[in-house]
Amino acid sequence: MKPLVSVIIPCYNQAQYLDETLKSVLNQTYQSWECIIVNDGSPDNTDEIAKKWVVRDSRFKYFFKKNEGVSNTRNFGLEKSTGKYIQFLDADDLISNDKLEISLQLISNTINEGVQIVFTNFRMFRNNPKITTDPYCILNQAIFTYENLLYQWNETFSIPIHTALIKKTLLENICFPEHMTAQEDWIFWVNLFKSNPKVLFIDKALALYRINMFSKTRSQDILDDQLKAYEYFKKFLSEEEFHRMSLVLISRYYRKSSYFVTKYNNTKKSNTYRLGNFFKRSLRKLHLLSFTKLVLKKIKF
Repeated sequence: MKPLVSVIIPCYNQAQYLDETLKSVLNQTYQSWECIIVNDGSPDNTDEIAKKWVVRDSRFKYFFKKNEGVSNTRNFGLEKSTGKYIQFLDADDLISNDKLEISLQLISNTINEGVQIVFTNFRMFRNNPKITTDPYCILNQAIFTYENLLYQWNETFSIPIHTALIKKTLLENICFPEHMTAQEDWIFWVNLFKSNPKVLFIDKALALYRINMFSKTRSQDILDDQLKAYEYFKKFLSEEEFHRMSLVLISRYYRKSSYFVTKYNNTKKSNTYRLGNFFKRSLRKLHLLSFTKLVLKKIKF
């Protein structure tokens, strides 16, 4: 009997993409799946779209809950899942038609006995999934270690969650931190890799990541959530690990601040900046600076 895969899709205000996402599930060449759609209190027409798919195919299961964030919604989906394997999929992303089949074929191969997570590569797209661009980071088998996830996350790579197919038994006592509004996936992966799971990487782009300018991670500064994650890690890292993480983060932010200081100093040395300063000083001496600012505000470019 073929193992059941639970595809978990949290939804919040992404109704315009949901049909396309659910179609990528329906079109899977591997047929033994359930798709758990969890509406996190969306004020758009997610409810209407999801119910249409439930009528179309009984493998789609729909739940509505009050808005409590993506972590709570994924945890809710996990509780409702009955599959042997878990495939997370955000409501604006896609998986290729053969992702589940290829991943499970490799797991069933005797040489891959004991594999608990199968990662694949990914590509990026905006509106047309047939027109893709290179991924924002390079994934390979070597990066999937506890230490890399702990110290290199957001520096050299991060992992789109739908690149993974995860054996559900590995997720016992693992959940997404519900107090986080971003960086929750970082904490999730670190917790998951503490047990040193057996991982397989497929260097094929079987996941498609949508470049969505209105997504939460693109519309806010994640520094605050990185600091929250840092505080969270303090609770379970060893003293040595936490000390190393502190050094890594301090070094990272020092490099970033140094970059902007250097860029600012280079700007000040540029001819354009010097010319602007010259005019500013001249206008100030002529008592025309305030008047000029007022005129420029009135001008519509």
